[in-house]
Amino acid sequence: MRSMTGYGRGEADCGGVKLSVELNTVNRKQSEIVLNLPRDLTELETRIRQAINACISRGRTNILVTHHATADGARHLALDVKLARSYHDAMRALQKKLDAPGQITIDTILQAPGVMRPPEEVIEVDRAWPTVERALESALKDLIKMREREGKHLAKDLIRRSQTIRQLLKEIRALHPAVLKKFREALTERIEKTGLVVGMDDERLAKEVFLFADRSDISEELTRLESHLAQFGHHLRKDEPVGRTLEFIVQEIFRELNTLGAKANDAEIAQRVVACKTELEKIREQVQNLE
Repeated sequence: MRSMTGYGRGEADCGGVKLSVELNTVNRKQSEIVLNLPRDLTELETRIRQAINACISRGRTNILVTHHATADGARHLALDVKLARSYHDAMRALQKKLDAPGQITIDTILQAPGVMRPPEEVIEVDRAWPTVERALESALKDLIKMREREGKHLAKDLIRRSQTIRQLLKEIRALHPAVLKKFREALTERIEKTGLVVGMDDERLAKEVFLFADRSDISEELTRLESHLAQFGHHLRKDEPVGRTLEFIVQEIFRELNTLGAKANDAEIAQRVVACKTELEKIREQVQNLE
């Protein structure tokens, strides 16, 4: 189980050019990739996205790829000959149109924007990809390790909170049989205050008690809650993305707790239901951090 937050960095050398890849991930319901590449490596975007999607299924992943020449690396200037020729032709046409004197020299053309780029911006895509791939694999390895460490911490907290809910449900199950007895006693007391004489085996009293027992029966809700909590614990132990599954289970637990609270008709049980919901809300917040 992994958290959705993490950071990783990797570097690799490509014939005198050092390539680095930085990754950081934050919470998102779906997978989202934001990629920042040097201009001369934009063709690698699809391959980088595929590599990320193969390892990360959920969260926003920010990727920064940079490169620069090493101290002992070969430094090659990038010359855009086609752009230089275009500048030259445009200058000559302008000179002829204006009938302006002077010479168009190579120095003039080299100073034009984009004709010559510094060495740190120059790298061939085909030669760069194996290096980018190695740096990306290293960054992903660091990122996943961090997400797994954070996931373990979250799992411990989720297990502790789910155990608290289990204990509260045990208390509710133990309290429930007394609810019917309290209702019968309270109903008998109200009847007696009116001055009516009703025997304990009176059919009308038995019918009211039966209807109350049917309305306030929470055994099914307790059984389903215990089943949901068992499923929750089972998925916490899985070594795969479980965030969406756990979110669904938490929603189902909330639904059953709402039904249980509405049917219980008892202050002590109601207090424990509120305590369960408080713990479950904290669980829901933590689950949103899981891949």
